[in-house]
Amino acid sequence: MYKKQMLFQKIACMLALIAAALVFVYSLGMSTDLYDALARTILYPDYNLEQTSVAGSRVYYDMFSFNRTFTRVSIGLILVTLVLFITNTNVRRKYYIGNYVSAGLFSVAALGVTIWSVPQIMDYKSKFQNNVDFEALKAFSKDWGTLYIGPNDTFWFDISFAVFGFLIFTVVLLVLNVILKILVMKAEQNAIGKGRGV
Repeated sequence: MYKKQMLFQKIACMLALIAAALVFVYSLGMSTDLYDALARTILYPDYNLEQTSVAGSRVYYDMFSFNRTFTRVSIGLILVTLVLFITNTNVRRKYYIGNYVSAGLFSVAALGVTIWSVPQIMDYKSKFQNNVDFEALKAFSKDWGTLYIGPNDTFWFDISFAVFGFLIFTVVLLVLNVILKILVMKAEQNAIGKGRGV
């Protein structure tokens, strides 16, 4: 039982690191299409977001501040995930308080990032779909050779469900791992106790 549980905890910790890295990569790519399609439509982005060739295109610039913070938060999530490895949560046979704290810290951080970011991403998706003048954007794209994205081209918004779904999945795995570890440690203590009593 111990060998299976030890393998499970290694997999859970590695998947947690992969999930955190995936959130970071997503934060870098999230506004790629918006930039390519909308950034050039605003004439004076440094001081007047209303002067634009395409109504509603300021959603890219409105999203920029969130995106920058989201990238920093995702780096923080990676650092929190590394605590799992610093405390040897991935390989330790017997867990100590540091292992429980690191698993709890990752779980809280991952849930916090998800609760904070997903509603905002969906809000920007709604603003993109409802505020951008897509006919004007199509004409601008044709005239200037820029990327055209329509109201249903929301891949970078929608993939957030897969990214954060995977992150939450790793939280579930880590919580299950902690429960399994407690059960296995208790079983070992009972076996040792019975051995001493014989």
